Amino acid sequence: MSRERGGDARPAESATPTRFDPVSFLEAAVRTPSHESVDEMRELVVDALDRFDIDSEVVAGGCVVADKASADPDAGPHLVLNTHLDTVTPHVPFERGTAADGSDVVRGRGACDAKGPLAALVAGFIAAEPKRGRLTLALTPDEEALSLGAAALTGRSPGAEDRLNGDLFLVGEPTGLDACTAAKGRFQGTVELSGVAAHAAEFAGANAVAAAEDALAAIRTFDDDAAAHPQLGPPKLTPTVIDGGDATNQVPADCAITVDRRSVPPETAEGFRSALADAVRAAVPDDVGVDVALTDRESPFFEAFSTDPDHELVGAVTSAARVAGESMGLPTDRGGSARPFGAATEASYFAPAPTVVFGPGDLADETGAVAHAEREYVRVREVEAAAMTVDRTLRAVLGSESGNGESGGVETVGAGSDDAGSSDGER
Repeated sequence: MSRERGGDARPAESATPTRFDPVSFLEAAVRTPSHESVDEMRELVVDALDRFDIDSEVVAGGCVVADKASADPDAGPHLVLNTHLDTVTPHVPFERGTAADGSDVVRGRGACDAKGPLAALVAGFIAAEPKRGRLTLALTPDEEALSLGAAALTGRSPGAEDRLNGDLFLVGEPTGLDACTAAKGRFQGTVELSGVAAHAAEFAGANAVAAAEDALAAIRTFDDDAAAHPQLGPPKLTPTVIDGGDATNQVPADCAITVDRRSVPPETAEGFRSALADAVRAAVPDDVGVDVALTDRESPFFEAFSTDPDHELVGAVTSAARVAGESMGLPTDRGGSARPFGAATEASYFAPAPTVVFGPGDLADETGAVAHAEREYVRVREVEAAAMTVDRTLRAVLGSESGNGESGGVETVGAGSDDAGSSDGER
């Protein structure tokens, strides 16, 4: 029985395939729109796992979870592989082409954020046979929106339980094959100033807009004494929107300042809110009220996270990435370094467990934005190298026996296959 997905017909399969082709899977994934609904993407992943006789379940508001345990799961760590199925809008159609440097690339929405990383993680998971500990694949449906799935999966939503309880996390995002060990958090809040309205001709009332001058000064100096984080540097607080007053001849009673916060550990969302409220309260006149509130969200804000760059998971990923990059003929300076990540991710929800963000592709290159941009792309060789990196990392951490040869059960040749990731070993 043949099936249709994103315009591609998939031939019937009579036996369990022996290898998984991450590039073929990526092509099918980029052809599958997931900017409005992840239903088709979820089905694509579940079907890929099913073809390798791997059971999975859909839980916590649409997350896909699959597990592999060794014969002695308590003898090693529980490693979780995570990324997201959704993309930003609008959908950009799939295209296979050549970059300016001659590299073979896949273009289209999600190519690097995060369907390229997804392909690498799925490849590693399918190939893995842990000798110790446990391995979980956990894919979330709405990272580009509110991350309700990840919040529910990790017990951060009201009434939810942590369904993962992982010891280590490898999170798929475009990092240029580097192991990213930290990222700033992101909060949004509003400083509300309340005064007393009066006629502008009278020396009366309490001017909330005038008080904004003092509030902005407090915002500007808020981090003057903040210590720089060893990996992330200093935090940043930016006023982004200001609104106040109702009439041109009236002393304004209200003024609101929206702020964007990029935090570093160990600051929490509530700790930031409380400290900012104290700073603004101390700066504005006593006859003006101050209230600082975080923007309402159905899920927690992404707080900053950091992992010790000397942790064994970091070493396993960087070492594996260097070997894989060399094997794939990538430039010697491409991948294999430990550094911070440049954007907020669901990795925040896994802290304080040691967490590494890793994957093929870039948030931006020398030309400009790549992820979330119309020109989004990922190099095919980097996807293959990322899959090999995940494979080698799993063997290092879990003693995984992942198939035949140096690349285990990960297919890195014959990338033009049309069957969404499977290989019968006879192509």
